[in-house]
Amino acid sequence: MTKPNFQTPDMTQENIDKIASLFPNCITESKGTDGKIKKAVNFDMLRQMLSKDIAEGDEAYEFTWVGKKAAIVEANTPIRKTLRPCKEESADFDTTQNLYIEGDNLEALKLLQESYLGKVKMIYIDPPYNTGNDFIYRDDFKVGSEEWKVESGEIDEETGDRLFRNTDSNGRFHSDWCSMIYSRLLLARNLLTDDGVIFISIDDNEVENLRKICDEVFGEGNFFTKIIIQSNKRGQTYKQISKTHEYLLVYTKSEYAEFNELEKNEDNNDLNLVDEISNFNIRELRNRNPKFGRFNRPGLFYPIYVNPKLKDKDGFSPVSLERTAEFSVKILPLNSLDEESCWRWGKDKFAHNNKSNTLQSNVVAKAKQSGGYNIYEKYRKTTYKAKTIWDDVDVITEKGTVELGNLDLAYFPFPKPIELIKRSLILGSNSDDLILDFFSGSATTAHAVMQLNAEDGGNRKFIMVQLPEKTDENSEAFKAGYKNICEIGKERIRRAGKKIKEDSPLTTKNLDIGFRVLKVDNTNMKDVYYSATEYSQGNLELFENNIKEDRTADDLLFGCLLDWGLPLSLPYTSERLETFNVITYNNGDLIACFDANISEDAVKQIARRKPLRAVFRDSSFKDSSAKINVFEIFKMISPETDVKVI
Repeated sequence: MTKPNFQTPDMTQENIDKIASLFPNCITESKGTDGKIKKAVNFDMLRQMLSKDIAEGDEAYEFTWVGKKAAIVEANTPIRKTLRPCKEESADFDTTQNLYIEGDNLEALKLLQESYLGKVKMIYIDPPYNTGNDFIYRDDFKVGSEEWKVESGEIDEETGDRLFRNTDSNGRFHSDWCSMIYSRLLLARNLLTDDGVIFISIDDNEVENLRKICDEVFGEGNFFTKIIIQSNKRGQTYKQISKTHEYLLVYTKSEYAEFNELEKNEDNNDLNLVDEISNFNIRELRNRNPKFGRFNRPGLFYPIYVNPKLKDKDGFSPVSLERTAEFSVKILPLNSLDEESCWRWGKDKFAHNNKSNTLQSNVVAKAKQSGGYNIYEKYRKTTYKAKTIWDDVDVITEKGTVELGNLDLAYFPFPKPIELIKRSLILGSNSDDLILDFFSGSATTAHAVMQLNAEDGGNRKFIMVQLPEKTDENSEAFKAGYKNICEIGKERIRRAGKKIKEDSPLTTKNLDIGFRVLKVDNTNMKDVYYSATEYSQGNLELFENNIKEDRTADDLLFGCLLDWGLPLSLPYTSERLETFNVITYNNGDLIACFDANISEDAVKQIARRKPLRAVFRDSSFKDSSAKINVFEIFKMISPETDVKVI
């Protein structure tokens, strides 16, 4: 076995922490000169993360498999793809903030990297369990070994891509699954907010491998819990011991992640205090778990300042994050032994719940008899901490099948029940957060988001991603007109949204039940745009227009949004300016005109609107001097505008 290349002696702890924040899968442990275990950098893994080629070295240390390095390369390899809007398959295209992306989820995740970097609060996925026949993927994990020779496959007639069904007769059965999920999780982690969380449904087939992969991708310290889901009350009766459960793995992006509690159904009997807002009770804000403190949760260790001169009838005083003449008493999270602990909330959540100079805040202080103060959260609902075993009838798989049947869409095998995902949403997200599911399937996650928004008045948004895997021609789904899984998912969202509004018409008037369909496709640009050196002077006249002929203005707009890293769900309008079609995205984040021979006066009118960005196509100008003139016009009228010509 080749000895792995760990950190050099001069690697500082600060640098190790920086690497850990960017590449947690490159952090391991080693024994220091004092004999103690400490964090170390696996430079072989770091080199692979930064390389576009497969780095040399044995894949035999710690948790590895044939094709792991290739999976890293695959995750980091750029693609010549884009997302094309499809208005006719969308619902409320112009107003919705939800997205439904149709295509390979690895490609979709790559395309979302700029627009949604660090913006997704919660991810829920229900990936293939690798039972021997349950997932198809594009076979891109080239390991170059004859022993892993592929026995069978099929060709996607539309794209020409080779699709592979992972059967248990495949010699690289587990390796292929590990490579498939590893590359996708590497990309998904980038999209999470600093306090983001991911929930992953899985069963015994790959749960141990998935746990090890997630330990690498998210960091072992960011494992939160493994929830046991009783998915089947009867179990698999053909086995000698009936299997009745699956798992829900929960990981966080960082230490700043915070989870909500679930609300009890019974009366709020313990809310025996009252202020001008409502009844409430209190719980201490300090984290009492001895495993957590400043030493491993530095972001949760900060001072809170108390105003000792202001008290209400119950002895509560207001608090603040800033020290002033009034807020003069400094409180740190210390346990009874004066050891540094940490708060349960980060600063952002504290600030959201606290209103300085008022006793109607949801954070208050109260003096202790022994001196000093305790900091308390006021809670106004009776809630409880979720447990690691969910065994109620609402989370069994059969419930999901019934729910699809209620929409006359009982064409999808083993859909997750709405309550399972809704409960995860309550725990891991807040009312305005963005939710991603890149193994969308029958779109239960979208259904759950809309249902929860209807119940609590939230405005959560969703992004669904699904490969348009074809339905079997002998299946009931195919006979009903659904040629692929995406068609089932999109129809479910339409029907579910309509039903939610019909069931609660008074409270769902403004509920967003729409979705903007985007399809992964080849780039809008002709090959010469990327590889001009491959063409000779003699055939360049074939590419006078470097944009493909079948691309619309909307196609080009969304390509520009991806290039500029703008969100894909914002509103936009089209208008006629003189005789030219002008698109304004999100009130001036971007203005585009892709018509030919645009006039100088029209360009000046666009510049006077002072957009943040402006984009034209090369054919918008009759010659090079006209194109140069556009940049000069913007320099004079709107110098802050970023101008691009494609």
